[in-house]
Amino acid sequence: MKASFTEKDGNIAKFQIEFTAEEFENALIEAYKATKDQFRIDGFRKGKAPRKLIMQRYGTGIFDEDAVDSLLQKAYPEALAELGIDPIDRPKLNVTELKHGEGFTVNVETATPPEVEVKDYEGVKVESVEYPVTDEDVDKQIEEARSRNARIIEVDREAQDGDTVEIDYRGSVDGVEFEGGTAEGQSLEIGSGKLIPGFEEQLVGKKAGEETTVRVTFPEDYSAEELAGKEAEFAVKIHTVKTEEKPELNDEFAQDVSEFDTLDEFKADIRSKLTEQAEKRAEYEVKDAILEQIYEANEFDIPEVMVEDAIDAQLKEFEQGILKQGVNLETYFKITKQDPSELRDHIKEDAYKRVKMKLLIQNIARLQGFTASDEELDAEIERMAEQYGMEPEKLREVLGDYQISMLKEDIMNRKAVDYIYENAIVENE
Repeated sequence: MKASFTEKDGNIAKFQIEFTAEEFENALIEAYKATKDQFRIDGFRKGKAPRKLIMQRYGTGIFDEDAVDSLLQKAYPEALAELGIDPIDRPKLNVTELKHGEGFTVNVETATPPEVEVKDYEGVKVESVEYPVTDEDVDKQIEEARSRNARIIEVDREAQDGDTVEIDYRGSVDGVEFEGGTAEGQSLEIGSGKLIPGFEEQLVGKKAGEETTVRVTFPEDYSAEELAGKEAEFAVKIHTVKTEEKPELNDEFAQDVSEFDTLDEFKADIRSKLTEQAEKRAEYEVKDAILEQIYEANEFDIPEVMVEDAIDAQLKEFEQGILKQGVNLETYFKITKQDPSELRDHIKEDAYKRVKMKLLIQNIARLQGFTASDEELDAEIERMAEQYGMEPEKLREVLGDYQISMLKEDIMNRKAVDYIYENAIVENE
């Protein structure tokens, strides 16, 4: 396969993909192997008829379309990567006359993103952002580590807020038990808010072995309409009272939960990590503010197909999100009584902004001549491979040339964002 430009007019790219006679013949053989079971020829078992005989019976070009399609599936993305073309719409394809024993050419025409001469992207003035790390922030992290390593122990005392009690209860309204109002051996953290408002607070001060009556009123918007707003009584028996016993805060604790020998070293490491996170957060917000100014300062036309593709991508993200909650798009529209076109209209503004911002960053990268080196690409693939638990070379094979070209673009775009950040004027408030 050989790819070459023929013409670039505005945001329309025209190029050729040339295939050799050998490539065409191999594709014809594969197309025959993949479809031969579909043909019935008298005197041959299913799938055993020779290719030439099938071509005589059904036409010499019977396998041509499948052969060309299979070649283009691999060659088209490779050509895009080789020529540095980022299509924004389906390509127009024109295949030259096919002759067995000879090569052929596919002429391709596709729309590409517009080139934008970005203005006012250097020396942008923004206010600095700071998130100082306090002693309270460090103490909170320490307390969370203590909670993660705490023991739950049974205590012989009155229940307190935050304790966990094991209870049986039986609920009734006007002396009549109701469905779902009975449980045995129920574990309940007092103050968790899992039960009806007012229920848990009435267990404070009770001890294991005690029986008590809890009186509550169901909320007006309670899910079971027959109970909404009703007063209820629960006969409750407390079996156990348990509390969380946190480890003592000392050097031994630090050794148990970290790589450090002393509590002071552990705290210093926590402060260092919190500071790094705070600095990254502040840098992100400043970069976002810079990009917002550049966004507002530049006006240009965006092809509608790019916006529609961005809407499709966001809808796919949305669908994947709700599928994790066990809801598909069809069910979502039924529940919300929303029309699919309304959802598209709702996200169109955000999709437009995503596209425009991407074009701005891409063109800043182009104007500054940023590239992605082999070393940078290797590092990115190694990072992704570690994330997915794969060998880097295997991931490279899975990604293919086109996706790898997208990774290079991501690297260049990050360089562009770093460039405008480094050349911005960050003023203290």
